Amino acid sequence: MSFDVTTLGEGSLRLSVPAGKRLNIASSFEIGISGAEANVVGCLSRLGRKTGWISSLPETPVGKRVRNEFRSHGINVDKIIWSDEHRLATLYVEYATPPRSTKVIFDRQNTCFTNIRKEDVDWDYLLDSKIIHLTGITAALSESTKEVVFETIRRAHEARVPISFDVNYRSKLWTKEEAYETLMPMIQNVEVLFCSKRDVENVFGCEGTDHELIRQLQKISNANKVVMSRGAQGVLGLVDDVVYEEPAREVVIIDRIGAGDGLAGGVLHGWLEGDFVKGLKYGVLTAALALSQYGEIVNTNEKEVNALLEAEGLDIVR
Repeated sequence: MSFDVTTLGEGSLRLSVPAGKRLNIASSFEIGISGAEANVVGCLSRLGRKTGWISSLPETPVGKRVRNEFRSHGINVDKIIWSDEHRLATLYVEYATPPRSTKVIFDRQNTCFTNIRKEDVDWDYLLDSKIIHLTGITAALSESTKEVVFETIRRAHEARVPISFDVNYRSKLWTKEEAYETLMPMIQNVEVLFCSKRDVENVFGCEGTDHELIRQLQKISNANKVVMSRGAQGVLGLVDDVVYEEPAREVVIIDRIGAGDGLAGGVLHGWLEGDFVKGLKYGVLTAALALSQYGEIVNTNEKEVNALLEAEGLDIVR
């Protein structure tokens, strides 16, 4: 295989103001780049994995700014579909401290990526991988992107390429009922299924203790492995009918955006090593690293991650 992990998803320009500033009176913005799927493969690239990302971007300076950001993390971006017909997605972030919460406003209608067609995708490139990572965000963006996700899943199963799928439900994109109807067939028989406890309950209607919730999700999806995130309680992982618990790492939160993608990146790093349970340890660590720094892609490396695993509980590493 040419790649360890490939993915497809939208890339966006992120304009943010720091805590204490308000969007309605902002005079300047910090520029960043956003993209859930790219965040996952960016984390993996930082950990030494070979990754590829497919998207559609406008052939403009800001479109190339997105490309350059992801390429700087080591992601292969050779198969971006360049367009001169549509626009780049943008999101605005207002960081806050209690009693206010961080606010995110998306502007992603009629973008290059929401108009992507399945005949635009280089399928040989996407399938030339040990695993393909997909999310429910892409499935929710437009009818066209939903069709591309279904086609990716069909082709991956046909080619026997494992699938990693993160439910990533976003209430501003679709209703729970719409998400359930679309996602249920998508998550069937995937290799690794990621879902938050909240989405297990609210989107898929599961009930019970946390251990019962993750078992129910595995039963309705027939996923080989399931990861259920529980916020400050850490994660549960289910494989071979055994539930593993991994507590969250202690962290001072700087930026919440991208933590779930950091978790997925860490877990897949362990999966690629052939050790899903160790992947849970990687995952809570890379999620904590995402929370502890600005920007959505975890800026780390394999040496640092392994050292932090060994140094757990130490506040100074000498």
